Amino acid sequence: MINLEPQQIFQLVSLLAVLALFSFSLRGHIGYARWFKRWEAERKARRDAELAAEARQAGEDDERPKTGPWG
Repeated sequence: MINLEPQQIFQLVSLLAVLALFSFSLRGHIGYARWFKRWEAERKARRDAELAAEARQAGEDDERPKTGPWG
């Protein structure tokens, strides 16, 4: 049987607590990175749609083929 002293038990509990905090923190950072990439892609799509709409209103003819939900 393994005999653990109180100091060793405290060290193990502390190590597990740090590991748990690290995993929650990492999950939060990964979630933020995913949200930011999605937000940036949506912002780019809105900006591209606005530029295409402005070009159509100005009468400019775009040589690129029309694709996507706006055209």
